Amino acid sequence: MPSRQQPRLSDPVSLHARPPFPAQDQSHPGSTEAMDPRPDHGEDTYQGHGQLHGRKALVTGGDSGIGRAVCLGFAREGADVVFTHLPEEAEDADETARLIREAGRTAVAVACDIRHEGECTALVDKAMGELGGIDLLVNNAACQMAQPDGIEAITTEQFDRVMKTNLYGMFWLTKAALAHMPRGASVINTTSVQGYQPSPHLLDYAMTKSAIVSFTHNLAQMLAERGIRVNAVAPGPVWTPLIPATMPDPAEFGEQSPLGRPAQPAEMAPAYVFLACDGASYITGEIVHATGGTPLP
Repeated sequence: MPSRQQPRLSDPVSLHARPPFPAQDQSHPGSTEAMDPRPDHGEDTYQGHGQLHGRKALVTGGDSGIGRAVCLGFAREGADVVFTHLPEEAEDADETARLIREAGRTAVAVACDIRHEGECTALVDKAMGELGGIDLLVNNAACQMAQPDGIEAITTEQFDRVMKTNLYGMFWLTKAALAHMPRGASVINTTSVQGYQPSPHLLDYAMTKSAIVSFTHNLAQMLAERGIRVNAVAPGPVWTPLIPATMPDPAEFGEQSPLGRPAQPAEMAPAYVFLACDGASYITGEIVHATGGTPLP
């Protein structure tokens, strides 16, 4: 009988870099190019299968990290993508746009601060003008600032920025986009392990991530009769520019997870692709836990 070759399996423990990481410090919001090790967004590994062919996606925070990986995954699955970035993230945004176009899809990078309702409304208008529709909305942009010195160290300015980026922007964008989203469309939010097991030094950030869980559950029920699904992904520690830019010491980042390392952005993208595709047609109001083994309720 002919021999059968054993399929090659990937060991999730050793698949990517493990801490300790080299000392590094960046100013907010951080740069992908300056990170060591360099994050993996799936540039060399993500293979598309046409699951999102012809879809039109709007992704916030698509310049780096999870957002870039989602943009790349969506494009390689056949979607055209409009994505946002802050003005100071233009260099990272250019690379995301290049990856989308390399996949043969339309890429539109928009400098946008979603803390302002007018910019959110203009962003939806821009997406409609460039793509002619919105089938997928990914509310991914977030602000995180660690404060190990306690609640007294959280200024009103910081609190306002975190709340408006993580919650107000999501609310305004979703409300504006829904006017254009057809039956079969999908909203996908990014929450976090912090929404369930908050770290004391991320008080304000964790508050918003918990609220996103509630928003997802509630909106899914509200939109079910309109044929629009609403889900979320709850990542654990992920190696993105926010880590060296907002954490006091990223050297041991991710070691607390059962897998002993942080995720790479490329390991998050498949969850978003799955929730966006027709194969998830009966899944709404769910939170996909991508935590590296950390149990969540």
